[in-house]
Amino acid sequence: MNYKNGSNLLPKELLDAVQQYVQGEYIYIPIRDKRENVKPTEYELELTNRDEHIYEKALEGVSNKVLSQLYHLSESSIRRIILKQRKRYEDMTERIGKIMECWAVEEDEFTQIYDTAWQVGDMYILKIYDDVTLLERNIKVNTILESMNIPVGKLLYTKDNVSFAKDEQFYYVLSEKLSGKNITDLKGNLDMASDMGRIIGDLHLAFIECEKQDEFWTGSLLADMTGWIEEVFRNSDWQLISEDRFTATLSHLVSLYDKLPIQLIHRDVHFGNFLFDEGKFSGYIDFDLSQRNIRIFDLCYFMAGRLSEEEKLNMTEAEWLSMLKNVFEGYQERIALTEEEKQAVPYVMQAIELLFAAWFLGEQDTKCAEDAIRIYDFVERNIDKILSLIK
Repeated sequence: MNYKNGSNLLPKELLDAVQQYVQGEYIYIPIRDKRENVKPTEYELELTNRDEHIYEKALEGVSNKVLSQLYHLSESSIRRIILKQRKRYEDMTERIGKIMECWAVEEDEFTQIYDTAWQVGDMYILKIYDDVTLLERNIKVNTILESMNIPVGKLLYTKDNVSFAKDEQFYYVLSEKLSGKNITDLKGNLDMASDMGRIIGDLHLAFIECEKQDEFWTGSLLADMTGWIEEVFRNSDWQLISEDRFTATLSHLVSLYDKLPIQLIHRDVHFGNFLFDEGKFSGYIDFDLSQRNIRIFDLCYFMAGRLSEEEKLNMTEAEWLSMLKNVFEGYQERIALTEEEKQAVPYVMQAIELLFAAWFLGEQDTKCAEDAIRIYDFVERNIDKILSLIK
């Protein structure tokens, strides 16, 4: 260990600061950890992503037993991962306690229910945003739907009579908690599958009225496919899907796209955003991604989502196809699909999975990207069956 005079080594300002703590004595300055600025390996990234996915699914209500089957881990390992992830969010409790002072609500119990949502007491839900655009989109849609008596959580205004609060890092929206909870799957319940079709159809009818009251951002699945999605796969040298297969899906989509009806859609249709109280539908939530896009996007997104890993543990191919038939029949009790929409269904499903695969590649989450391609493959194998079931 070498001795060096601090007055010859340190800037005066730093030396003055150190002398506030120690003078005339030896101090040891440890060597900086060599790993401090080292980028995580692919394996470390994979484990980080895996643990985050496990925690998110646990919050959604997926049991430890199912999670252990999905990720090939023991239930004790799953519990340990969930506890570790939960600690990452502990500092949010203090932050939430402070921001809640913005509302005339006296509650001090906060329970995380999603990665960006917390239950406040028994009556309220606090949603947290780092993107003000998503926040404003959710507030706009929610407010219009509430005025139409559509079952959505009523927004609570702050003491300053504004629709959200903010601190130095996040934005916050507080709403009344709707009754009910999420359901996890439709296995063996074809009546519920038909109900889901009608529920999505009712929301689309309400969205048509929303568009009469305000303007909304327009997205395009086709523009995404020919833009950033294709670029991601090209930059990765088409490792997950061949250029020929991508081009074939794109060609089918292009041939029909201009004839597909466009309207305001939810854009994130999964069971986590629909609530049921004793088996009866009780409300819609989360309009962060709502936009004008092709109408069948929501139906295709919902059915492709039923092919995720946790769903496949409980469902056969035949059951999924029966569910598909009933969901689309239920929807058409509310809104009739055009012939072009019916023909486009499998290719829109495939495009959605390519979107997910490209996004996960960008997040360096190879496993989830590969899972999306597996769903793409499933749809490809069943194109004829899908088309035959949608009348």
